[in-house]
Amino acid sequence: MNRHLLNRRQFSARCAAFGLSFPALSAMLAAQATAQVLGTGAGSKPAARTVKLPDGTTVPPLGQGCWHLGQGRHPPAVEEEALRTGISLGMTLIDTSGNYGNGRSEQFLSHVIAGQRDRIFLVSKVEGDQVSGDGIARACAASLARLGSEYLDLYLLHWPVPSAQFSGVVAAFEQLRAAGKIRAWGVSNFNGGQMEDLFRVPDGHRCATNQVPYSLNNRRIERDVLPWCKQHDLPVMAYSPLGGDNNLVVGDRTLAQVGTIHGCSAAAVALAWVIRSGSVIAIPESGSPAHVKENAVALSIALTPRDLQTLDEAFPGPFGVARASGATQLPSTCSSCLPPVRRCNAVDSLHSILQIARRKR
Repeated sequence: MNRHLLNRRQFSARCAAFGLSFPALSAMLAAQATAQVLGTGAGSKPAARTVKLPDGTTVPPLGQGCWHLGQGRHPPAVEEEALRTGISLGMTLIDTSGNYGNGRSEQFLSHVIAGQRDRIFLVSKVEGDQVSGDGIARACAASLARLGSEYLDLYLLHWPVPSAQFSGVVAAFEQLRAAGKIRAWGVSNFNGGQMEDLFRVPDGHRCATNQVPYSLNNRRIERDVLPWCKQHDLPVMAYSPLGGDNNLVVGDRTLAQVGTIHGCSAAAVALAWVIRSGSVIAIPESGSPAHVKENAVALSIALTPRDLQTLDEAFPGPFGVARASGATQLPSTCSSCLPPVRRCNAVDSLHSILQIARRKR
């Protein structure tokens, strides 16, 4: 019945015959699993100029974060110039929050968007301790007043609350949307299980995005959140796409080498990697016009298969562990990156690769 299947020893012998090691084939499968999670093929095309939200609204794949802006890090005029520079280069999605600098970020941002509100896709957030009663409506009103805007394009729940509160949060968001105060709503820092719980409550499926940390040196969402969002056609918004304040990747030698090949900065390469799939929106923060210009180059970079392999080796993700360790099995969670119900079978996959190799010989 199973006369055509090979045992492990036979596999190893065949692998040796074709100049392939068992661990090397496992590494190939791990790389394929990562690519399937992200929806990328052998290489990446230049980043799509827009990412589509569930309601059909399109936004740029590269926006601007405002966590520290308006709080004295740089002269206000320089920070305003940086944001305006980004807007002029197509980075028109701007992310802030009512709790950034106790509202100072929103107040600062009001000077930048004045006179060009229609060009901006404006994102702000409400905190988890503000969701009781009419807290979300009051927080939204305060943000709009500080921003000098009549509406938000997207309003996010900044951090998860207990799942029992999801229905109340969604109902409050939907009331704001019906009143024209917000045009869409979403969440931030949700894991896969919390997204499942959210989609079970009435109107939970109206969630527009999940904003989470994602960068070359923080690829944890590739294990569960990213596959879940891909399966549900939900774009991800990546904050700290350059690694975050205390763990920036821009000084990495590998990134610099890839940047030299493309004639751009390490930051541009790192951002191009984050937005490579066309379903992730990166929101780097910069108070420097020069840095904003460097970031914007990411929109025109097409990372090659060799680039992606080089970066994957330098910054291994969840599936890179198997590759780096030489393990003979894919990670136990690999089923989350494949179509529902079907589970990876490393032996069957290796058998198929051997058959392909035999034909090419």
